[in-house]
Amino acid sequence: MESIQSLKKRIKSVGNINKIKKAMELVAATKMRRAQEVALSSRPYAFVALDLLANLTLIEKSKKLQLPQLLTQRPVKKVLFVVVASDKGLAGAFNGSVFKKFEQHMERDKEKYQHEEKFFIAVGEKSFQYLSKKFRTMDSSVVLRKFAQVGDHTTPEQVEPLTHFIIQGYLEKKWDRVVVISTHFRSALRQEAHVRRILPVDFDHIKETVQELVPQTGKFADLIKEHNINFINGKKEEKEYLIEPSPEAVLENLAKHLLFMQMYQLILEANASEHSARRMAMKTASDNASDLSEALQLQYNKSRQAGITNQIIEISAGAEALS
Repeated sequence: MESIQSLKKRIKSVGNINKIKKAMELVAATKMRRAQEVALSSRPYAFVALDLLANLTLIEKSKKLQLPQLLTQRPVKKVLFVVVASDKGLAGAFNGSVFKKFEQHMERDKEKYQHEEKFFIAVGEKSFQYLSKKFRTMDSSVVLRKFAQVGDHTTPEQVEPLTHFIIQGYLEKKWDRVVVISTHFRSALRQEAHVRRILPVDFDHIKETVQELVPQTGKFADLIKEHNINFINGKKEEKEYLIEPSPEAVLENLAKHLLFMQMYQLILEANASEHSARRMAMKTASDNASDLSEALQLQYNKSRQAGITNQIIEISAGAEALS
C-alpha cells in the first residue's frame, strides 16, 4: 500500500491541477461567450453576402457585362488549401478533428488531386506544425505562408492580409482553386469540421455551402426566410441589379469584399469553436481531477485508518505481554 506521505503529496498536486484547470475553464468560458456572440451576430450579414455573391455569378454574358476573374471559371491546375486550426493546445479534439477532416478529404479526392499541384497556407501554429510534419518530404515552399498569433478574438484587420494573399494569388493564376478546412460552430457543445471551396465562385457551390451552414433549429433556423435569401430554392428567378457608374469596377471590388466577408466568417466560426472546445476540455480535466482527488482522499483515509488500527493492536499486544 502506498505510504501516507506519498498520498498527501499526490492529493496536494491533484488539488493544484484542479484549481488551474478550473481557472482556465472560467477564462475559456468568458472568451467563448464573446467569440460566440461575434460569430452569431455576423451570420446574417455573411449569409446575405453569400446570397449576393451567388446571384452575381448568374449574370448572363448576353448582358454584355464583363465579370471579374473571381466570378469566372477556368481550368484547375493548381490548388491552394487553407487549414484553419489554433495557436494553442489544450483544446480537446478541436485541432485533431480539423486535421482528420483534411486527411479524409485528401483521401477521398486523391485521384483528382493527383494531377494538380498543391499549395498550403497554415492559419494557427498548430496547423503550421501539422502541415510541416506531414509534408516534410516535399519541397519546403509547399507551405507558402503562416498566419498565427492573431489573438483570442479575430478582427477584420487581422483577416485582411490572409484574404488579400489568397485573392492576389488567384488573380495572378498562382492557384486555380482555393479550399478551406476549418470548424463550423453549431453550439457550445457541438463543433463540426468541414471543407469549403471559396474559389472559384459558382452558384451551385454557394447554395450547397449555405444549406450546410444554416442550422435546422434555433435562432438562425429561419434566417433565410427572414432576409429573403431565395437562391436556396434554385435559380429560376434571377435578381436584377442596377450598378452605376461602372459595373465592371464595382463588381471587381464587390467580389473581393464578399470573399473577404466569407473568409472572415470562417475565421470567426473557428474562433468560437476553439474557445468552446477548450472550455469543454478544461471542464473535463477539472472534473477528472476532482474525481481523482476524492479517490486519493479515500485511499489516504483508509491508509491512515489502517495505520491507527495497527498501532492500537501493537499497544494492546504490548499491554497483554506486560500483564
